[in-house]
Amino acid sequence: MITANRRQLLSGTGLAIVGSTVPGTAWAQGPVAAKPDLFVGTGGHGHTFPGPSLPFGMVQLGPDTDNARWDACSGYHRTDGSIMGFSHTHLSGTGIGDMLDVLVVPTRGKLELRAGPLDNADAGYRQRFSDEHAEPGYYRVKLESGVLAELTVTERVGLHRYRFPQGAGHILIDFEHMILDKWDTGALIAGASLALGADGMLTGSRKVNRWAKGRDIHFAMQLSRKPDRVEFFDGDEPAAKGARSITGKGLKVALFFDEAGGEPILIKTGMSGVSVDGARAALAGEAPGWNFDGAVAAARKVWARELQSVRVKGGTEDQRTIMGSALYHTLLAPTLFTDRDGRYMGMDRQVHQAPKDAPAFSTYSTWDTYRALHPLLTLIRPEHAAMFTRDLIRQTQQSPYGPPVWPLQGIETGCMIGWHSVVIMAEARVKGIEADYAAAWPNIRRRAFDPKYKDSESSLGRDHYYTLGYIPADKVWESVSRTQEYAYDDWAMAVLAEAAGAHDDAAVLRKRSLNYRNVIDPQVGFARPRFSDGKWWGAPFDPVQIGHMPKPWWRDYTEANGWQATFLNQHDTYGLIEHFGGEAKFEAKLDGFFNAPSTLPDNAPPDITGLVGQYAHGNEPDQHAAYLYAFCGKPWKTQAMIRRLLTEMYKADPDGVIGNDDCGQMSAWFVLSALGFYPVDPVSAVYVFGSPLFDEAEMDLGQGKTLRVRAPGNGPDSPYVQSVRWNGRPWTRNWISHAELAKGGELVFQMGRKPSKFGTKMADRPPSFGKVPG
Repeated sequence: MITANRRQLLSGTGLAIVGSTVPGTAWAQGPVAAKPDLFVGTGGHGHTFPGPSLPFGMVQLGPDTDNARWDACSGYHRTDGSIMGFSHTHLSGTGIGDMLDVLVVPTRGKLELRAGPLDNADAGYRQRFSDEHAEPGYYRVKLESGVLAELTVTERVGLHRYRFPQGAGHILIDFEHMILDKWDTGALIAGASLALGADGMLTGSRKVNRWAKGRDIHFAMQLSRKPDRVEFFDGDEPAAKGARSITGKGLKVALFFDEAGGEPILIKTGMSGVSVDGARAALAGEAPGWNFDGAVAAARKVWARELQSVRVKGGTEDQRTIMGSALYHTLLAPTLFTDRDGRYMGMDRQVHQAPKDAPAFSTYSTWDTYRALHPLLTLIRPEHAAMFTRDLIRQTQQSPYGPPVWPLQGIETGCMIGWHSVVIMAEARVKGIEADYAAAWPNIRRRAFDPKYKDSESSLGRDHYYTLGYIPADKVWESVSRTQEYAYDDWAMAVLAEAAGAHDDAAVLRKRSLNYRNVIDPQVGFARPRFSDGKWWGAPFDPVQIGHMPKPWWRDYTEANGWQATFLNQHDTYGLIEHFGGEAKFEAKLDGFFNAPSTLPDNAPPDITGLVGQYAHGNEPDQHAAYLYAFCGKPWKTQAMIRRLLTEMYKADPDGVIGNDDCGQMSAWFVLSALGFYPVDPVSAVYVFGSPLFDEAEMDLGQGKTLRVRAPGNGPDSPYVQSVRWNGRPWTRNWISHAELAKGGELVFQMGRKPSKFGTKMADRPPSFGKVPG
């Protein structure tokens, strides 16, 4: 358990956002792009990796230090003292591991076919390392064998440059390498093949049953120098002498050089989720020659442009580094999953053809990223938001489960709960992103109304939800959180029903979205387990517990407890306030939430981290909760808490993310909150004001539009908003719509040391459930 330091508030500087040209505004020394530190998040439980990638690229190349513990979900942890090798695919910030395809091990001495354990750097092919350097698009490290390793990428190709000392050396390609987990059963690799062509190209394919069970991956690899000898292996067993190909499960190939020194050995590896031919095409189209430095320069140029999308001024040097690092991490996923010819493996395990302007993607951590990452992208990358929306519509059509929850390389993992891709699609619809939403509706409707429609683990208990209005704790695990999150998906599906012309369905779904109340007991004021006979669990009820636990590993909340689930509702805040008995009781409940003892039971999952009272910033369920004060007329409490979270929950060092970064969600929370606003309910397409961290900020919105944010009077001890002006005019509302921000302009927060009455009037409070109070 990681518990935040409960000191009194405020260390930081203040202001936020980004902007469009306003006449008469002078920017002598304006905001600039913050430089990211790619090692932020690679320590602690951040689970990020430091290797090179292009924005949303298919190939995410990098060093692997471990593949067999929870903090190795990305294959890398900053505290590990040895490197296994360099693989071509990684997950950034997830709480479950997979990928690590095609490990390349450059070394000297005796051939070792296995890496050896993490606690013995002298075992197997592990190597100690030094002089590690990472920047967007480029990575470099010195291995103890004397090899200097350099890495860069194109979208679908990983490029390596290895400088060996004089003498013999070899490069091992470990095609058995992957994430391992103590819960794994059965054959993790269902089948694999390797072949060395007459042209010297090494190709391979494998089917992996790790997290995304049954995913296929293919590669094509070329070397700049021909090896003197090649040996294939299946496990520890060598293939027949002179073999040029091999099939099996634990495949490896060793490439020997009698003299590895002199000119560096370059490797380029094309990847595909469709076929070896697709991987070959990636090589031919994206890396036809051997210009490693040119590829580095091209990657740096792409990232320089992307990281210019948010620029800041003020704050501390560390805060600016955190901003740059967070922005970088928001641009890693979803990941491209389309070959150069437009082909991709669909969720139905069939090969499809994507339109040129709407490629297919993978790695949608929707349970996490619908909250802040996708809303951020609708602002700074609207063209990508549109591509992701159209892709999710296709995936909804193709998947046997309908709307996805956690699709990875054409496989629905069913991870987490709900089917929150509908939230991403609904948000896009409300924000005016054009797409064929009606095409997704038939399968969304099945998920919404048909209890016999195929379920993954993410959607269990729908039959009870439809008939009882909640999921009984004695029938389905994580029943409380499921009820609440299914209700939020109802709210999103109502928008998509309207888009499809299904107005009666939309009305039913809006009404049903209030089911979240059925697991919040107004007598005790907490979300709590409820059984099929209607009775509540717990007398007395302890909200710190994670459930009634009738059997091992049974929980009634998803990575949360009774405190955290109580504030899970995002779309009906005024209804929740009423359910609690009014504003005063709701405010007192929020105060209790942020000031309760930061204790957790022994059986709490490790994801509940970053505690302020019982609020857990290191996990997603209640990351909007600090903004709820704005709905009960106490926005200054939101402002103070947001500033505290910005300055206490993020650091400019490897252990700088308080929980898993979750494909950029933790980072996106920082980016948006540091700019001064946050989407409590993304489907509403409005942002609630918080407390900007930087004195000035600019955000490019595309099509030449810019959003500027200034915060005069800001400082470490001035977190409170005194007044707001939008494009030079007084703005009394404590929120602003996406439609307004997306036009570009200038948002000015006048900051001060003491709370003010700004935004407290009923008419100025944020809308919820489609209406403003009053």
